[in-house]
Amino acid sequence: MYPAEIVLPMKAELTDEGFSELVSATQVDDTLKSEGTTLVVINSVCGCAAGTCRPGVLMAVQNAEKRPNRLVTSFAGFDIEAVNKFREYMLPHPPSSPAIALFKDGELVSMVERHQIEGRPAQVIAQHLISVFNEFCN
Repeated sequence: MYPAEIVLPMKAELTDEGFSELVSATQVDDTLKSEGTTLVVINSVCGCAAGTCRPGVLMAVQNAEKRPNRLVTSFAGFDIEAVNKFREYMLPHPPSSPAIALFKDGELVSMVERHQIEGRPAQVIAQHLISVFNEFCN
């Protein structure tokens, strides 16, 4: 498990902007059983991918005309119970961190894995997410 002093500032990048932090399997189940759309960010310490993931996600949420109903996040290697539960919902995709998933009425409708984040600028990630929001969000 990563030390809190490393993780907390990276968590705050999303939670300070309106993302709810989920730390338990029950919270994940309850959230994903809700009607509507839920954007899930599996946060990570990986500098090469997470360093553009968080800014890309925030850019998308701030600039999209259509937005998910709920914004949630859990931290890989820290919020272990929640991340493991999210990964069950994300099957057949392999575990990935960072990762960005959109659920609609409890069903996974879009998944962005680490290999699709790594090496891409935040603006490209944001544009992709905005197109996903336009397709699946009201």
